[in-house]
Amino acid sequence: MAGSREIRNKIKSVKNTQKITRAMEMVAASKMRKAQDRMKKARPYGEKIRNVAAHMSRANTEYRHPFLIARDTVKRIGIVIVTSDKGLCGGLNTNVLRKALNQMKAWQAEGEQIEVCCIGNKGLGFMSRVGASVTSQVVSLGDTPDISRLIGAVKVVLDGYTQDKFDRVYIFYNRFINTMKQEPVMEQLLPLTDDRMQSSEQDSVKSKATWDYIYEPEAKPVIDDIMVRYVEALIYQAVAENMASEQSARMVAMKAASDNAGSVIDELTLIYNKSRQAAITKELSEIVGGAAAV
Repeated sequence: MAGSREIRNKIKSVKNTQKITRAMEMVAASKMRKAQDRMKKARPYGEKIRNVAAHMSRANTEYRHPFLIARDTVKRIGIVIVTSDKGLCGGLNTNVLRKALNQMKAWQAEGEQIEVCCIGNKGLGFMSRVGASVTSQVVSLGDTPDISRLIGAVKVVLDGYTQDKFDRVYIFYNRFINTMKQEPVMEQLLPLTDDRMQSSEQDSVKSKATWDYIYEPEAKPVIDDIMVRYVEALIYQAVAENMASEQSARMVAMKAASDNAGSVIDELTLIYNKSRQAAITKELSEIVGGAAAV
């Protein structure tokens, strides 16, 4: 059995760790509320631009944007992986990276080539270790993601699809369900499908109507800008969802760590008390034995 001094030092060390995890839990709780508010505020813009893009895609124009044209064969795939920059958030990053890796292996088994755009330091490090082809990256987004920092990495993927470098583009991220649950998902980003652009049953009904627009100066630049903005909004929403999931997962993980530290402290305190009691009993036995011998 370890000595009393070693046990006291270990209890002190675990208590210091518990203070750190409690502080991180409170910080994560504060950041989680802000991340959830940011995610909710981004949704109305996403819904509105989805409606505009859906209406323009069904308009009777002579120009059809490449994002709406599905390829006959799929040989090259681009994927966007959204992860966190920091760890200590449970299995959040592990789950989405495992899902992406399994899907990549399935595509490679079918002879398809894959290139990756990484948003977040954890995804970049993992993809570099497994030897994936990383075409673009953006890390250190901070607690408040700025879409201007995402545009550069996203533009590489969008231009690749326009230039026939990719036949299909997917995005992997953690969808925020609630504080206790975050779900890793894979969604098709390009080509844009009707299901993707219909946000409600009302949109499905409206899709049967014929839409037409008057463009100034002409249809092509207007539609190009709208479609690019729409895809950028989708990616920004995915990043906002992932950040809300990250802070929720970190808060839960730090609370579990604090609770586990409390359990360890209780066990060590019990061991310390037993050790001290054994030492006292031994001293009493020695005193009694010495007195009897005299």
